[in-house]
Amino acid sequence: MTNTSMLRPAWTPLTIGLMVLGFVVFWPLGLAMLAYIIWGDRLDEFKQDFRKATSGKAFGCKHTRRHGGFHARTGNVAFDEWRETELKRIEEERRKLDEARQEFDDYLRELRRAKDQEEFDRFMSQRKPGRDRFEDND
Repeated sequence: MTNTSMLRPAWTPLTIGLMVLGFVVFWPLGLAMLAYIIWGDRLDEFKQDFRKATSGKAFGCKHTRRHGGFHARTGNVAFDEWRETELKRIEEERRKLDEARQEFDDYLRELRRAKDQEEFDRFMSQRKPGRDRFEDND
């Protein structure tokens, strides 16, 4: 039996020893070894699923990078052009909405500042006139 066959995702003396050593040296290493022992037999399935999820082949289409996102090309030029113009229009609308939100946030900030100033002025007018300065207790 070789070391390679002993380093398989199972409870073998080698994997248990590596897990314990990993916990002693740096606990995340031990945790990684424990995860390998428990779920290592599914590692190939995880890799295949990840490849399918990240490649365009899972959807049967080719991706191009445009306008800050991935858009699948259909092969129909007229449809693709229409979609591009619609996406530009939507991006313009989003920009307008972002500007309106910024204006509203500025308005609310100014409204809060005015309210705070009003409350502070009311407080100052209700204070006794002699309490503006610190009094000496000498």
